[in-house]
Formats: sequence, structure tokens, C-alpha cells
Amino acid sequence: MIIQKEIVLPAFRRGFHLITRLITDAAGELPEAGLINVFIHHTSAGLCINENADPTVREDFETTFNRLVPEFLRLYVHDCEGSDDMPAHIKSSLTGQSLTIPVSNKHLKLGVWQGIYLCEFRKNGGRRKITVTVWG
Repeated sequence: MIIQKEIVLPAFRRGFHLITRLITDAAGELPEAGLINVFIHHTSAGLCINENADPTVREDFETTFNRLVPEFLRLYVHDCEGSDDMPAHIKSSLTGQSLTIPVSNKHLKLGVWQGIYLCEFRKNGGRRKITVTVWG
């Protein structure tokens, strides 16, 4: 069995946002065993799995990513969409656009403190399109 659904997330402000529930709701009933792949269709946002309990982790991610890849560097040539454009592309390359997660007993096989993050790297990224594919 393979099920594939495309979802459109609501617009999020720049930062790291837990979207685990949005993904599982979109996937529907999961199989007893299998895999789920989550793919974002954008080059200025990414996905990652990390701490899902303490919101200060998300703040620290934002601080660290902004220090690693700052805006307003004169080195950037691609700046036609604003000062956050090229940094967003670089940051999304660091996180990646796809996650594959095991499914067991009809649930995502995430660790106790793990959640799926939308990593929004634009100030006004808008609604983001995601494809969710379930094998089982």
C-alpha cells in the first residue's frame, strides 16, 4: 500500500515550528509497519526532527542559524527577493527538504522527545506545500 497526499501548511513566521500533528493528521491512519516520507516543495524552508518539548530549543535554533548564515552580507549575489532570500536558501540546504520516518504499530516511530519541524527561513514565506507519502 502506498498513499500520497499533498498538504498546504498555513503561513508561519520565520523560525522553527512543530508540525508533527499537521503531518500525522494529513497522513491519516498509518499502517502497522512501514515508512512515511515528508517532502517540502520549497528552496527557502526546510524540515528537521528535533526536541519537541522545550520551546527554548526552537529559539536557540533560530539564533544559531541566524549567526551561521546572517542577512545583509555583501558577499551574496542573489538578493533580488530581499535580504533574507539567499540566507534562506543556504539554511534550507543545511536542514534538507525531506524526512523519512519509520512507522510502527500505526504510529510514527519518533523518539520520546522528537517532533517534526518546519524550518521557515523567510520573514514572509507564505503557505508551504508538503507531500506526505506513506508505505506500508
